[in-house]
Amino acid sequence: MTDLNHLFTNQRTGNHGATSASRTDFQRDFDRIIFSSAFRRLQNKTQVFPLPGSVFVHNRLTHSLEVSSVGRSLGNAVGEFIVNNFEKELGEDSKSFYLHNLHNVIAAACLCHDVGNPAFGHSGEDAIASFFDKNEKDLKHKFSEKEWADLVNFEGNANAIRVLTNQQIGKDEGGTQLTFTTLASIAKYPCEAVAKKKGVIHRKKFGFFQNEKETFLEIARSVNITPESDEPTIFKRHPFVWLVEAADDICYNIIDMEDAHRLGIVSTLDCENLFFELIKSENQNTKRVEEKLSILTNPNERISYLRAKVINALINKSIEIYQKNFDKILDGNLDKALLDIYKSENKTLQEIESFSIEKIYGHKAVVEIENAGYNVMYELLNHFIQPILKDKNEIKSYDKMALKLLPKQFVYEHGSDYQKVLGVIDFVSGMTDNFATDLYRKIKGIDIGMTM
Repeated sequence: MTDLNHLFTNQRTGNHGATSASRTDFQRDFDRIIFSSAFRRLQNKTQVFPLPGSVFVHNRLTHSLEVSSVGRSLGNAVGEFIVNNFEKELGEDSKSFYLHNLHNVIAAACLCHDVGNPAFGHSGEDAIASFFDKNEKDLKHKFSEKEWADLVNFEGNANAIRVLTNQQIGKDEGGTQLTFTTLASIAKYPCEAVAKKKGVIHRKKFGFFQNEKETFLEIARSVNITPESDEPTIFKRHPFVWLVEAADDICYNIIDMEDAHRLGIVSTLDCENLFFELIKSENQNTKRVEEKLSILTNPNERISYLRAKVINALINKSIEIYQKNFDKILDGNLDKALLDIYKSENKTLQEIESFSIEKIYGHKAVVEIENAGYNVMYELLNHFIQPILKDKNEIKSYDKMALKLLPKQFVYEHGSDYQKVLGVIDFVSGMTDNFATDLYRKIKGIDIGMTM
């Protein structure tokens, strides 16, 4: 079984060592993410529903904050479980880490789990991947097989590792300079793009670009992630990943319902019934819940109260499943996400998922923003990718004008074609919904005029 003493380190990217401070290294991770521009931009990136609207709904930033809160609870409980059950196997530093810092790691990882996601939700990811797929004939020959696989399978999880670790032009080494422990905790798919395989939980997508492969290998070695294959590169999941994933799954399964209720897409009765049934299925004190609901007359307040009870129930269930499957998790052999395990045995959670797919994710407003977002992101890539790949003697004046819109930190003029393209993707994927839309309207001539 994996040695619990070697699953964490305070080593961080950029070869920056530990410093003496009132905060631990893992608390510093949390703070660095909070103050980073990549995290701040999440406030104007779509979670599910279009932004902005007349009714406040979650964006990527508020979602990440809530996931972090849930993750902290999971980390606290699991840290105590590990110390209580494996005390004899743990050194003093390890006991201190699991009791006092595991929750900081999980909270920090949850906070940054979405920083690689482009604007407009998953349609933004699709637009980037399909741009290269649709232009295969003109572009594929410029890249190696593995580089091309990165581009045609573009993925927010892999991009998060790049956003957090890549040294942009003119900036400090190591990116956000997080600990390897926090970075390992967001690696849901610890393999390269050519190793993607549907139906295999840790290979459903991929976790790092070729440009960040050496960085990821260093992360994997430092926190003892179990290797599965050298060629292609595949690792098992780090044990902390399951907690970050569970926190994310808990939040989006439940909070999307709450948002849909506030928008009038889901009725109060439907939402209340589904949430109450889930609480009841966990044998919680429903009498107390009913008494509380008899006091609350505001529909939004009733749903908020039930949402809090449901999230608490799902946190407790996730902890229970994690503990029950702890040996499999340590060995990297669990083949289902924690909430999926619970979903397979809980009909109400299955109903919430089905209801969400039908009523929420298929709603006209959601589909419209996905279509619009796809077109915006695709056209922005189209505007920059062709000029960045041209030889100097081929560049026309209109290509030069396009490249002038690229901020200097994203222009790797002395790099390979692959690195140049990644620079453009860094720029486009980092855009907020509003910035991407505004730039699209300007370069298409829809909006003409001087703006700052």
